[in-house]
Amino acid sequence: MRREVVSLLGMLKRHPVLSSVLLLGGAVALFVWSRPVAASPVVPPANYEACAASSDGIGKVWMGREIAQVMGHPGIGWLERTDREKEEAPSKAIALLDLAPDAVLADIGAGSGYYSFRIARKLPQGEVVAVDIQPEMLDFLKAESAKQGVKNVRPHLGAIDDVRLPSASIDAALMVDAYHEFDHPVEMLASLRSALKPKGRIYLLEYRAEDDNVPIKPHHKMTEAQARKEFAAAGFRFVTNKPDLPWQHLLIFEKP
Repeated sequence: MRREVVSLLGMLKRHPVLSSVLLLGGAVALFVWSRPVAASPVVPPANYEACAASSDGIGKVWMGREIAQVMGHPGIGWLERTDREKEEAPSKAIALLDLAPDAVLADIGAGSGYYSFRIARKLPQGEVVAVDIQPEMLDFLKAESAKQGVKNVRPHLGAIDDVRLPSASIDAALMVDAYHEFDHPVEMLASLRSALKPKGRIYLLEYRAEDDNVPIKPHHKMTEAQARKEFAAAGFRFVTNKPDLPWQHLLIFEKP
């Protein structure tokens, strides 16, 4: 062993450049090994309240709003209905999204992928991460991706309280008639805030509760004021509301 050490020292003396490279490499390795690992964002416990569950609610209240029941995977037919364009004008909503061709967008509560596949066409160098908590929805997304030959829609399994995406990994997020069903809205928005890059935006589509002519059950609608209150509490800055859709708000929020 001593002979090998002496031989190595002699070689380093004869080759000072090699010696410098090895020392520099060791210093970098030591820095990487010893630096602290960034901790996951800590979310203070949310002060949710309880109430008697209504016919469309779950008996859990956040900031004065009873959270709505979830529409499960049996509702795929309604999501894919042929008259959706006439009723909601989703093509118009998608045209209002300000996305670069290489953007990474997370479709939170993607469901059948109705929006995911249409937005993917706007992102030839980008990607749509289709997030859902129901494996049945993800199975449908995978089959539909294969059927359509779409390569830039990636199904992703989230949790009821976490989108499970890496920090600063997405440019924007979209939620279409889904946020009002999140039974852990505080935790979900905190995880989404972490996943967004600085100045990343959330596009929130919700049926207008201010309009009695919108033929949707009350618990599945939101007012602009309620949405702004909840997103402000989560640390997002309100940008604007695009008031051009037949039934929905298109509210835009930004991560500071």
